Amino acid sequence: MEDDGVSDKKLLVAIGKYMERCNICQRMKNRMEVPAGKLKLSKMPEKLWTYLMVDFITKLLVVAGKDVILVVCNRLSKMTHFVATTEETSVEGLAKLFRDNVCYESCMGCQRV
Repeated sequence: MEDDGVSDKKLLVAIGKYMERCNICQRMKNRMEVPAGKLKLSKMPEKLWTYLMVDFITKLLVVAGKDVILVVCNRLSKMTHFVATTEETSVEGLAKLFRDNVCYESCMGCQRV
């Protein structure tokens, strides 16, 4: 009669080989972390141009001396401004581009100086 320890080892090896070949076992893994819980909705902006998303599209072909596009999007209305610029533009230059191309065109309440 076989020892239970030996048969248990053989059974574990057989199960391991089966799981390595099983397509479903390889795709379906048990989660090791605690579930995250309920998702919370973001606060919806009440006024236009209160919350903005700003991004850059870079490494573009140079056209008229510009190789970057500054993208500014209003989260409430999804209105988007695209401003052509260069990679060498300073922070002050970006602020001026924002003021001249987004602030005034969108009636954000910016005052011209």
